[in-house]
Amino acid sequence: MDTTATAGNSGEQIRSDCLVRIRSEKSGGIHIGLESKVSSLFGEQIRQQIRDVMHGMGIRHARVEMEDSGALPFVIAARLEAAARKLGICKKSWIPEMISGNVYETERERFRFTRLYIPGNTPRMMLNAGIHQPDGIILDLEDSVSPDRKEEARILVSNALCQVDFYGAERMVRINQLPRGLEDLGDIVPHHVHMILIPKCETGRQVQLVDERVRAILTASGLDRVVYYMPIIESCLGVEHAHEIATSSDRVVAMAIGLEDYTADLGVKRTASGVESLYARTRMVNACKAAGIQPIDSVFSDVDNVESLRTNAVHSRALGFEGMGCIHPRQVAVIRDAFRPGEEEIRYAEEIIAAFHDAEARGEGVIAIGSKMIDPPVVKRAWQTVELAIRFGLRDRPGTSSQQINESSNQ
Repeated sequence: MDTTATAGNSGEQIRSDCLVRIRSEKSGGIHIGLESKVSSLFGEQIRQQIRDVMHGMGIRHARVEMEDSGALPFVIAARLEAAARKLGICKKSWIPEMISGNVYETERERFRFTRLYIPGNTPRMMLNAGIHQPDGIILDLEDSVSPDRKEEARILVSNALCQVDFYGAERMVRINQLPRGLEDLGDIVPHHVHMILIPKCETGRQVQLVDERVRAILTASGLDRVVYYMPIIESCLGVEHAHEIATSSDRVVAMAIGLEDYTADLGVKRTASGVESLYARTRMVNACKAAGIQPIDSVFSDVDNVESLRTNAVHSRALGFEGMGCIHPRQVAVIRDAFRPGEEEIRYAEEIIAAFHDAEARGEGVIAIGSKMIDPPVVKRAWQTVELAIRFGLRDRPGTSSQQINESSNQ
């Protein structure tokens, strides 16, 4: 049995992290060796935190060596616990306090135009993610984490959910591909996560397995709240099962497509035009609309090509998608602007709605703008545009709702 284990990262390029090495001892208490540039100022505070966390995990005797690169307390705690778990000496988890700003709920129909992926084992990228104002922040346990660091990342993400300020963004975690992803949930669900992203989803049953586990964890934790799901379609089989997946649970509120893995499964290269994935994207959008959930497009991987990103996002909206993934903060504003309705588009939608009101006031069932007849689906789409403008703060909310317009149009 190993008597020494490490966790974390060190090196010249490492920021806001630490490398921890724990050696199990049979006696002597907790001995600490600390290497830190801020040791003269905060050395004793760091040492005391190490003692507190070790005792909190039920460990009384060990040798701890730490190379500190500006790690915050929740990071230090996560690295200590990861190393202790590797040694098999962690008797219970040490959970940091939840900051008050992180205790808020999400809504089924909220904005999900932009969701920013953050690698789950890189604390420096977590700390300021919220200031870029994405609609959602995804702490990623899957592709961005190497296989040998999965448990380290899981503990770090658990602590980050408690201590990192999300600035009101939807709090998301992408778990690992099932069945491994089911193991992630116990460390994630109790800490006020809003949404679980289920990668490489191919059947409705996979969503149901996650749902069953999440509900069981919430019940065992005494939590009366809802956690939502966003399955990610990344294979040919997943595309063919899109509607089944979209309707597999009443907690599925959105579904995304991952084009890098999908095109690999298809055996083709992903191109800027996207012609090779048009069938998959339109089929997925159709499945989402039929199920009453939000279709979310793939990430755009060329971070430096802003114009191509903008073009891609405009095309994405035209296909019916209601958001995209972001792999860099600079993509957030570009994507949000692409999904924002333009002034000319809003004005035309308002003109259609005004014509609807006029026709309704006259008791007429026929709606016209000039010589052009407007049918009910066009009215419904116009109201959706105005609602979007309202949600972006581009218009005030008028008195009539889209539901009223839809009901009146169907009479």
